[in-house]
Amino acid sequence: MITLQCKLTFENEKNKQRLLELMKKFSSCYRYAYNRLLDGHKRKELKKHLQKVFNLNSRYCDDAIHKAQSLINSCKEREQNPKKVIFGGRRLFEKLNKKHINGEKREKLKQKWEERRKGCLYSRGDKTKKGNLNTRIIFEKEGLKLRINTGERDRIQVNIKRTVNRQNDKWTGFIARLLEAEKTGEHFPYSVEIKLINGQIYAFISFEEELPEELIITKEEGIIGIDINAKPFHIALTTLKPDGNLQAISKVSLHELINKTKNQREYLSWRIAHQIVEIAIVQNKAIAIERLYTIPKGNKGDGSKKLRKIKQQWIYRGILEKIKALAKREGIQILEVNPAYTSIIGMLKYAPQYNLDKDTAGAYVIARRGLGFKEKLPTHYKNLILDENFIQYAISKIKEERQKTKEQLKTETKQYKKKPLKRKQKELNTQIKILQNLNSEPQTQQPVNQWEEQVRGYLRSSYKLWQVVKVALTIPVLGKSVPRDLSSLKPILVLGDWDRVVKGLVPTSWGRGYGVSEIPPTGECLHLNKAEYKYPSPKCS
Repeated sequence: MITLQCKLTFENEKNKQRLLELMKKFSSCYRYAYNRLLDGHKRKELKKHLQKVFNLNSRYCDDAIHKAQSLINSCKEREQNPKKVIFGGRRLFEKLNKKHINGEKREKLKQKWEERRKGCLYSRGDKTKKGNLNTRIIFEKEGLKLRINTGERDRIQVNIKRTVNRQNDKWTGFIARLLEAEKTGEHFPYSVEIKLINGQIYAFISFEEELPEELIITKEEGIIGIDINAKPFHIALTTLKPDGNLQAISKVSLHELINKTKNQREYLSWRIAHQIVEIAIVQNKAIAIERLYTIPKGNKGDGSKKLRKIKQQWIYRGILEKIKALAKREGIQILEVNPAYTSIIGMLKYAPQYNLDKDTAGAYVIARRGLGFKEKLPTHYKNLILDENFIQYAISKIKEERQKTKEQLKTETKQYKKKPLKRKQKELNTQIKILQNLNSEPQTQQPVNQWEEQVRGYLRSSYKLWQVVKVALTIPVLGKSVPRDLSSLKPILVLGDWDRVVKGLVPTSWGRGYGVSEIPPTGECLHLNKAEYKYPSPKCS
């Protein structure tokens, strides 16, 4: 959907007052419908009731119900309580409740509150009614006008004002489509929402964009995997050949989004999305992204102030939605994949194999899933979690880390620093239980799908096996739960030789004698764009 904004002007004050009265009535109908839907009322019964109470035609009442239901669905998607919605805006409501705000400042806030609460009129488009029945755009000698149905078989006409400053302005294409529809009679639906903003009345016109009927760029020529990360704050991109092998890597920084207003972040996000889609066009590749889920943004006092600040300004869903929209315009195939365990698989399997950082490796896994590849657990990792000596060693190392955390917790006096330590202690206890359960007796239940495998009598899905390997390798071998340097895992991945790694006999830096790759170290070559190195066995099995 594309939404275009235009200003409405009036030939006389009477028409303006009639429109404002209609907007006030519709806003009341919208709020009333919202509360009745929460009470469980059905649409058909509610529609008839609204016509009697507010004296609006059936289309306006149906549009109010549709708008109210959309808001309820939006709250549920964001895991918010629909009953706590405040029409007019929660922030404005809380500011108006503060007694120290008086005078002119309070009057401005009150005006803004009333405009948001009472100044709204919405009409959905209808192809069979020449695009829109209640609010229709018409062409007159004087110029472009918006004909608004005010009820009781009465209509008003208001002037539409919109300046075109760019040659490729979407408004020009929209008017051209309207003129073409008038000639051919093949009308298209467009929705109109009228709002009162700072004493002026604006119309927001939404319509479906004309998209290519067939895909121009598909995954047959390869794919680009995208992984958005909060720390460091950037987008990792990996370009894959059709056979699933790595072709190129790159990164797009997101630091310019920090400390910007909402409108500024929106503009910058569109610019970043254009940049990524342009890369896909130049390389002639499809795009693979994660299927959208809610991203937790942290809570105050969780001990992660800097990370929380980044996440709160991180429009994760917005960037991916913009990439999808732009890709559809250009006929680029978009593949949404399950994001489960992409980071873990990338970190443990491909980061040491190709000498990548974990974010780029995660984008690599996303791209491979887009191509339809399934990631199997490498043979040496399977053998590792079956090795009794290694499991006992891993448990002892995690217990040592837990003891250190307990000692830090005892000496720590600040509450906000205790929370992450308690959280870490809880995670370490869970990790110990995971490794100890590998020695449990076989369970009686049968595998429910082809992905479940048996490990030492303990039935787990393939994803769970990756979680076990992560627990066994990160703190016991790498010393951190989320390490940046993963090069020391390569001897284990290729040879299964964990004993030499934990004793520190194998160098962890590339180019110092062990397994020198054709790809330079990422940390030493930040300008790396190409990675033509192909590992002899991508499955490492």
